[in-house]
Amino acid sequence: MDKHSGKAASLRQYPVLIAFGLFFAALFVLDLVTPDRAYSELENTTLTQRPKLTAVSADGLNNYFTSYTKYVKDQVFGRDQWIGLQGLSETVLFQKNQSGGILLGRQKMMFARHYSILPSEEKGMNKNLAAVQSLSRRYPGKVNFMLVPSASTVYPENLPAGVPQIDEEAQLDAARWAVPEGRFIEVLPALTAHKDEYLYYRTDHHWTTLGAYYAYEQFCKELGLTPFDRSAHTEETAEDFYGTHYSKARTWNAEPDTITWYDLPNALTIWNVTGPGQPTDGTVTGLYDTEKLSVYDKYAMFLHGNNGLSRVEGSGTGKILVIKDSYANSFVPYLTANYAAIDVVDFRNYNYGLDQLIADNDYDQILVLYSYASFTSDPYFYRAGVAG
Repeated sequence: MDKHSGKAASLRQYPVLIAFGLFFAALFVLDLVTPDRAYSELENTTLTQRPKLTAVSADGLNNYFTSYTKYVKDQVFGRDQWIGLQGLSETVLFQKNQSGGILLGRQKMMFARHYSILPSEEKGMNKNLAAVQSLSRRYPGKVNFMLVPSASTVYPENLPAGVPQIDEEAQLDAARWAVPEGRFIEVLPALTAHKDEYLYYRTDHHWTTLGAYYAYEQFCKELGLTPFDRSAHTEETAEDFYGTHYSKARTWNAEPDTITWYDLPNALTIWNVTGPGQPTDGTVTGLYDTEKLSVYDKYAMFLHGNNGLSRVEGSGTGKILVIKDSYANSFVPYLTANYAAIDVVDFRNYNYGLDQLIADNDYDQILVLYSYASFTSDPYFYRAGVAG
């Protein structure tokens, strides 16, 4: 036997090692020939791009290799499939009641994991409540505050058995003091009364259009308004919506959601914001970006996503300013029945205070609408409390 035959025979003694070697070699080649992706629709996140070595030094090399490790992790061939395989192994092989930080509950519902209130959340909550309080005192009688409970608060019976969750209901009750000269719109009782209906998406952190409607009805009741008549409008639907929770959990047996909206002709102006006050330049479009129905983040169809400042033309009278997170995106269309103009501010993309905008428009009402979860962590809402 020559030495080459001996080496071959020796290698055949380690088939698993050979298989792994061939697998990683193939993966390396596929990574080389597969174009890098800038964005993952499934995870709704930007992916790391190939880094450049900017300095030949200890710090420069350390930063380069740290960035390169993140790059390889984000751009590995078949990333979406690997994430799905991880979710499958966690839920089927290891029988876990969570995957990717998402709780897997009864009725195929997924929930955000929130075992306790973090110090940063408590600080954020108090800071943002102080901002609402300041706003209500500057505009007495006009400010309405709606904090939307999480799905876990409306459907605690669908949480995995034995999983601790914060007492969100107590936190919502404690928020009442923030509007001493306005209204706290309590929506939990209205949602609980209809909990046998489809109020929250199973695979996403948002409420459904129906859940938003019952909260809107409560808003109308508090202000003495006639609610939007759903029966007078055409209902549209889109199937196969896999939301933000699914993007993290990637369970094999997830049940897709259905998005519903009403075919309304109202115009939406997305303003080009360059300073405080009312802009004069913007893009006019419809309420819904139906092109988003062909991508993973279908919820972004409502109001064309989270624009800094936009205006919806309504069929009612007067003006209202809505200061919001994305929960309001499926709520705002209902307001077209009550107001002539609905201005919408999202502080994630609006970098100014509100006083000049309010002075320019003389709003009849102001609505602060946030989900509880995002209100505790929004680092920009403080601008609502700053005079000027």
